[in-house]
Amino acid sequence: MPASISAGIEALQIDQHGREGAKSGCWLEIPKPREGNAAAGRSAARNGVCSKTRTLRFIKHNGGPMMSFRISGLPADQFADLFALSDQELVARGAVRRVADERTPGYPCRVSLTDSRPGDELLLVNYEHHPVSSPYRMRFAIFVRRGEETYSAVDQVPEQLRLRTLAVRAFDADAMMVGFELVDGRDLDAAIERLFAKRAAVYLHVHFAAPGCYAARVDRA
Repeated sequence: MPASISAGIEALQIDQHGREGAKSGCWLEIPKPREGNAAAGRSAARNGVCSKTRTLRFIKHNGGPMMSFRISGLPADQFADLFALSDQELVARGAVRRVADERTPGYPCRVSLTDSRPGDELLLVNYEHHPVSSPYRMRFAIFVRRGEETYSAVDQVPEQLRLRTLAVRAFDADAMMVGFELVDGRDLDAAIERLFAKRAAVYLHVHFAAPGCYAARVDRA
């Protein structure tokens, strides 16, 4: 594929993932300066001049780069021992064992932030995901899958979240809610940016909007 066509496709894909972000910024293609003309290259980048290079950067309208964030799943070790329990022992703990069917998307594991495949062993448990001393203390039902590792990544949004409508809530140092948004998962990056623009926001909780259950945590990176 010619380099110019390839570069255009890459820019289109990033723009689609961040199209909500276009309200607060835009994707700029940073030109490669000619040899001995670095100042001209920097000037072109500031003015949004595009070339057929493949260097892309998200720029806010105030000129700053997009804020970095970390999305995390729940700690795997909190659930590993539960899979060894009998069905009766699980019921005594308010949990049930399930085998994933063919629904699409699958059942969302809150540890790995991936969706189940048919035949996967799952536990549906009641989990206190916000154990705080504020009115926003909360627990709810979640799925976890056997043998998963905790998801933790900077500036990446797992496909599980991209596929769903999400409710994103911002909390301050006292675990009081200071902001919230309802967003398409494809626009989660931009919602994170807006909520973390609030100086009081310390961390975010992402929930699946329709059932209301907890999905993941977001921190500044």
